[in-house]
Amino acid sequence: MRLAALVEAEDHVCCRYRLSAFRAPLTDAGHSLELRVLPSSWHSRLTLGRALFHFDAVILQRKLLPRVALNLLRRRVRKLIFDFDDAVWLRDSYSPKGFDDPRRARRFQTIIQACDLVVAGNEFLAAEARRWTSSDRIHVIPTCVDIDKYSVPPLVPRPSPVLTGSSPLLTWVGSSSTLRGLEQFAPTLSAIGRATPGTRLKLICDRFIDIPHVTVERCRWSEATEPAEIAAADIGIGWMPDDPWSRGKCGLKVLQYQAAGLPVVANPVGVHSNFVRNGETGCLATTTEEWVHAMRALAEDVSLRRRMGEAGRRQVESCFSVPVGAGLWIDALSRLTSSKAA
Repeated sequence: MRLAALVEAEDHVCCRYRLSAFRAPLTDAGHSLELRVLPSSWHSRLTLGRALFHFDAVILQRKLLPRVALNLLRRRVRKLIFDFDDAVWLRDSYSPKGFDDPRRARRFQTIIQACDLVVAGNEFLAAEARRWTSSDRIHVIPTCVDIDKYSVPPLVPRPSPVLTGSSPLLTWVGSSSTLRGLEQFAPTLSAIGRATPGTRLKLICDRFIDIPHVTVERCRWSEATEPAEIAAADIGIGWMPDDPWSRGKCGLKVLQYQAAGLPVVANPVGVHSNFVRNGETGCLATTTEEWVHAMRALAEDVSLRRRMGEAGRRQVESCFSVPVGAGLWIDALSRLTSSKAA
C-alpha cells in the first residue's frame, strides 16, 4: 500500500516512534510511507486531501480535526486511518479547566466513526475508541523503541554503596510539558535523598528543576545522545499522576529505560502496571515509604539491578521493539486491504 501520514511535525516524538521507526520494515513488506506536515491554517485545511487522492490510505496522527475539514479529507482519500497515543478526547493533567472537554469529545467521536482503521497505543485508548466504532476496526499497536540504539554497559563489580557512601545514578527523561509531573513528585524524591544521602538524579530534558536533598545533573536532551545518556545511569524513574489523562499515556520513558537495561521504579498507573513487573523488571511503588524502600534495595544490590534490567530489556525486545510494532502495522494493513476486497 502507498501510505501518507499527516503529522504535527516529522521530528515530533509521536511521529518518530509511532511512524518513522517502521518505515524500513514497511518498505520490506511492500508498503511505502510518506510524511506530510498537517497544515495549521483554516484555509489550508480546506484543501486537505487534494494532493493525497493517489495514496491507498492516509494516516491522520492524533489531531482532532474540525468536522468540516474532516469531511473534506474523508471524501478525498480512499482509506482513512487514525493513530493516537494519548487520551486526546480529554484535557491533560495540568489543565485548570479539568479533564472533560465536550468539543474534544465530539471531534474524537466523529473521527473514530469516519475512519476505516483506528490504531491505539494501548488498551485504555482502544476501549474508548470501541465506544464509537466496531471492534474489528480497532488495533492496539504500542509505542515501540529501536532496541539497537540502547547499549547495555558491562557489569563492573563495585563495593556496596552502603560501605562507600556512594549512590547509584537515577535518571528521568522527558520534556518541559511532562516535567510538570516530576515537579509534583519532587517531595518524594527529596525523601529518597534524605533516606539515601548522596542521591543523584540525571534529568534529560529541555528544562530543569532543583530538588532538595538530591544532586541534580542537568543533561540537555538531544535525539542523538539520549540513548547513551539513559544507558549511563543505573535506575530509571517513572511517575505520573493517577488520573484519566495519564492512564492513556503509552509509557515511552519506561520502555527507553528498559531498552537500556535499567531497572525501573514506577507508580502503578496506566501502562506502568504492565511494563514494570514488580520484583522482576523493577519495582512498583505508590507511597513515599514504598519509593524509599525500593530505591534503597536497588542502591544496595548491583546484581539485583542487573537482573531486573536484563529482564526489562528482554521484555522490550519481545513485546515493544520496532520489529514487533512493524509486524502489527503490517497485519493491520493486511486486514484493511482484505476488508476493501470484501
